[in-house]
Amino acid sequence: MNHLPVLPVLVPIVTGALLLLLERRHRTSVLRTWAWIGMLALLAVNVALLVQVQREDMLVYLLGDWPARLGITLVADRLSALMVLTTTLLAIPCLLYACAGWDKRALHFHALFQMQLAGLNGAFLTGDLFNLFVFFEVMLIASYGLLLSGARGARIKAGMHYVVFNIAASVVFLLALGLLYGMLGTLNMTEMAARIAIAPPERTMLIHAAAGLLLLVFCAKAALLPLYLWLPEAYARAPAAVAALFTVMTKVGLYAILRVYTLMFGEAAGPLANIAWDWLLPAGAATVVLAALGVIGAPRLRIGVAYLVLLSAGTLFVAFSLGNAGAISAGLYYLAHSVFVSAALFLLADIIQRHRGSNGDYLLPIASMPNKTLPATLFLIAAVSIAGLPPLSGFIGKLQLLNSVPEAQMGWIWTVILGSSLMTIIGLSRSGTRLFWRVDPAPETTPGPPLRRTEIAATVLLLGYGVAMTLFAGPVLRYTDATAAQLLDVDTYIQVLRDTAPLIREPAR
Repeated sequence: MNHLPVLPVLVPIVTGALLLLLERRHRTSVLRTWAWIGMLALLAVNVALLVQVQREDMLVYLLGDWPARLGITLVADRLSALMVLTTTLLAIPCLLYACAGWDKRALHFHALFQMQLAGLNGAFLTGDLFNLFVFFEVMLIASYGLLLSGARGARIKAGMHYVVFNIAASVVFLLALGLLYGMLGTLNMTEMAARIAIAPPERTMLIHAAAGLLLLVFCAKAALLPLYLWLPEAYARAPAAVAALFTVMTKVGLYAILRVYTLMFGEAAGPLANIAWDWLLPAGAATVVLAALGVIGAPRLRIGVAYLVLLSAGTLFVAFSLGNAGAISAGLYYLAHSVFVSAALFLLADIIQRHRGSNGDYLLPIASMPNKTLPATLFLIAAVSIAGLPPLSGFIGKLQLLNSVPEAQMGWIWTVILGSSLMTIIGLSRSGTRLFWRVDPAPETTPGPPLRRTEIAATVLLLGYGVAMTLFAGPVLRYTDATAAQLLDVDTYIQVLRDTAPLIREPAR
């Protein structure tokens, strides 16, 4: 148990390295076996981590027992445990879907898949801002390989835009880190929080500028308006299992904003307190409106699903920007829901695309698909959930969010959230009607291959997560309530780290 916080990073790194060694001499079946062994081990570790943080609230791990200001500090609290478990639960059906056959066509797929999990988990667990950058890069480099492996045509173009955009964001990230280190002398987030609170006035403007650059980077990763242009095409062109896994990547940027700007720039930050939320709230609302319009106007189902990912990110910006415990709790519940349902829609879009033959997932009236009952039923469940209709988890998440809106802001925020839900219903109704109902009486189409049970099982599993979140909404919301309260209790967070790692100390005034 003493080493539990490092295992969510260590297990996929070791698994990925092993798979890289095995892939030249062994068949795909051997790679799949070891990939699943690693995945089940990771699931067991993350469940144990969640249980442990509920008992102890927070676990601190100094990698190599180096002092916190010199080495890698990992911090597992309720929020990070929730995020790593959500990522693992998402990765299981994504791997299952890829094992239906796509993994044979992608170079180093299984190794890259595990490395991306290592980067994601490390980003959620790190307590150091520089190591957040390192884990971001591990995650992104693996995603470049997954997106571009076996690519051609439009996917290469979309993938190159994705790569260039993220490299530019990484350069800005480094500039922000350099400025902050120069002003504060540390990049451990706990120490930075203490030093920002007592920063002399002559340094406040530079720290503010660095915080603005950092916020720009995180908003770019989370695809906030107007930094979203890379997302729809890249996600729509990615292989289905990869696109499904990518649904959690925008949430890494949101997690980073929530963590950094509550811990380092929260109420105790003096003149730099709450510098992000005032403008993130209207920007998030604008993102919601834009994404809802994108869902309505999407020419392809996968483009529409990509805009649904963008819409969920905008909704989470609104929830987190409100800054109260109820809104943050509702946002965390909605985050897990949106990741699972969006991923299910990406997998379902791929199934429909192949099943419709040469017409793909274009929203055109064509001949009725053979055996369309099961895909249509799964699409209906996913559409009801993602649109926020009762009784599924999307409705619960949005209802909790609306109930947490302060009275002074209730009018326009309710209008944005409910209006975007209405537009989402219209867009998904249009998609479902054209895919499953209205058909061309004189079609010219080539029938696609039969449905694969493994792919259907992966999609059903993702939708099953949403159903489970509905049935067990009470325990999940109690956990997210406790998570939001812990996140906002910055003084206790800092004190626990100081008690665990005594070399973390407040500098002399």
